[in-house]
Amino acid sequence: MRVSIESSWKTVLKGEFEKPHFKQLVLHLKTEKEQGKTIYPLGKFIFNAFDSTPFEKVKLVILGQDPYHGPGQAHGLSFSVPSGMATPPSLQNIFKELQHDIGMPLPETGDLSAWARQGVFLLNASLTVRAAEPMSHAQIGWALFTDAVIKVLSEKRKHLVFLLWGKFAKEKSHLIDSTKHKILTAAHPSPLSAHNGFFGCRHFSTANQYLVQNGIDPIDWKL
Repeated sequence: MRVSIESSWKTVLKGEFEKPHFKQLVLHLKTEKEQGKTIYPLGKFIFNAFDSTPFEKVKLVILGQDPYHGPGQAHGLSFSVPSGMATPPSLQNIFKELQHDIGMPLPETGDLSAWARQGVFLLNASLTVRAAEPMSHAQIGWALFTDAVIKVLSEKRKHLVFLLWGKFAKEKSHLIDSTKHKILTAAHPSPLSAHNGFFGCRHFSTANQYLVQNGIDPIDWKL
């Protein structure tokens, strides 16, 4: 796998791509492909979150676990699907909370690229997955890389908002300096847990209030 990533990220992550665990990760992906395994997303989309939101443009981070594992769903942005794809259940619940929180009409698309272009960094902890096998790449080294990404955002930026939904995401809070950034936690938007604290969290309006208070343009959540 040739690492092609937006230049500002390549600068701040200098050295990460040379570490043994990342080289091993690349070898693992190459081996699986040689074995005929289908991996999502397509190679050109693996670093889509980085390419869509340069380092200095990040205002807010939404952390997911791993890419969608169905055909055509994953395109490198957490919770997002390409235009024309059916909106997955967790994303439907995100839209319902947006409607409740800020009165946003339910979108006709599940493509969150417009958020990414405004500074919403849609990061998955694992950037790849085997087809039809959720979390299949959770232990191959991606977490070491994406933890480093969260750390560098915490260290080198200020006044970011981190939306951590569900137990997995909340466990990343120790990587973030809460004296410099706003951390908002809630249940995961999955249908299995959304009623346990995701619905009613009002994270979207709260995030924008924090950004405005710190002189940063708010996110236009409408799609």
